[in-house]
Amino acid sequence: MTSDQWRTIKSLPHIPLTGLFDKDGQRVAKFGLEQAGIYFDFSKTHLDGDVVDAFIKLANDMELSAKVAAFLSGESINVSEGRAAEHCAERGTGNPASVANAQALHQRMKSLIEVIDAGVLGDFTQIIHLGIGGSALGPKMLHHALKLGDEKYELEVVSNIDGAALEPVLERFDAKKTLLVIASKTFTTAETLLNARSVLDWMREQGVTDPLGQVVALTASPEQAVEWGIDETRILPFSETVGGRYSLWSSISFSVALALGYEAFADLLAGAAAMDEHFQNTPWDRNIPVLAAFADQYYTQVRGCATRAVFAYDERLSLLPDYLQQLEMESNGKSVTLDGTPLELQSSPIVWGGVGTDAQHAVFQLLHQGTHLVPVEFLAVIEPGDSLDPAHHNGLLLNCFAQGAALMAGKKSDDSDRNYPGDRPSVTLLLEDLEARSLGALLAFYEHRTFVNAALLNINPFDQFGVELGKQMANELADDDGNQLDVSTEELKKRAFGT
Repeated sequence: MTSDQWRTIKSLPHIPLTGLFDKDGQRVAKFGLEQAGIYFDFSKTHLDGDVVDAFIKLANDMELSAKVAAFLSGESINVSEGRAAEHCAERGTGNPASVANAQALHQRMKSLIEVIDAGVLGDFTQIIHLGIGGSALGPKMLHHALKLGDEKYELEVVSNIDGAALEPVLERFDAKKTLLVIASKTFTTAETLLNARSVLDWMREQGVTDPLGQVVALTASPEQAVEWGIDETRILPFSETVGGRYSLWSSISFSVALALGYEAFADLLAGAAAMDEHFQNTPWDRNIPVLAAFADQYYTQVRGCATRAVFAYDERLSLLPDYLQQLEMESNGKSVTLDGTPLELQSSPIVWGGVGTDAQHAVFQLLHQGTHLVPVEFLAVIEPGDSLDPAHHNGLLLNCFAQGAALMAGKKSDDSDRNYPGDRPSVTLLLEDLEARSLGALLAFYEHRTFVNAALLNINPFDQFGVELGKQMANELADDDGNQLDVSTEELKKRAFGT
């Protein structure tokens, strides 16, 4: 797909970052935006007035306003699967009937939490949450970011089918005090159900007479959970129109709401709703998710950047890069447009990252002096998450800010080994505090940014058929009915299983 606007964007002059600051003394004010307790600094990107204006014209060509309106009103924008994408309804934005249904299901979740807290279902002190993909990444990231260390329940989220992930939890937990939470949108996810059967076997071996009485199911297919043997009073449904990687706003976060308290979940929703309102009602040139997507498209399509790096300068956000990998690459890793024609632009960049300051001693060599241009995203929190000497947190923040400055400025040297080219872009997201409300706003920002990128590419971010092929082939390999794949794969199977 090419257009006059893309040609215009690609023909704009490449002004160095330091030149953009020299040219405009108000650059920080123009590209530093604040919303819901988060300061977004886009000033160290190559966005300027001309680039933003050109992208706004592109957005108009791509009917971004209409696409946003259709998305937020609950229209069937997931065209390949014939349904809406209604995760925003979980936090109060969308079709009124869908919003009311989400609120009713949240109340059902809150009521079950109250019952469990009261000890009606058992004397539980530990929770095993089983899921995979969005059914695990979101809850695990939320719990890691928000836990304070004095929770009533000990929570472990297990996703991997590898027994080495589950067995240590079973060795440490008390079966009679363990609540098993099974999270699966379809309730047919092979990895999750295999792990669940192993936990139930463990419970029986440890003397639990009614293991299914200690199970809660989180699913958009409650009939499947009933068929599996779970009492319908302990099944927490959510809407089929809420995609897996967007499902942390639904009952999928039950385990976190139980461990941290329902109020934390309510605050998470409120923070996301504030970002929804900003996204829906703010002009494009001041719209935070839209500007982020403009920068994404600039670096991917104009500068040829195949990756984007995300570094959280806060240990509590260490799982955020993993969460964003699924959100962005599963959503926008597509090669066809909405009408089925080949995508002529580059799709989602590869998202990767880590935690500062650890990453500075590992991958930052490439960021500063390598041949790849990698846009970098820094996240930091003003209020520390610890009670140690303030030198710890002050050093963390100073390192974060210095890295962005160094990437931009570089340092010239006659010694080529010690020459830093600079002009390397970064965005910094600075949270006042890391609590449920600001985290909700942050995650909603990333969702809307992902949607805008898809709209500019004219692709569907809400299906994920690429996930299915490997699963299908794994099932074929497991069958003993003569199914064979390529000779290389058959050799691997023979060496592993002896058949």
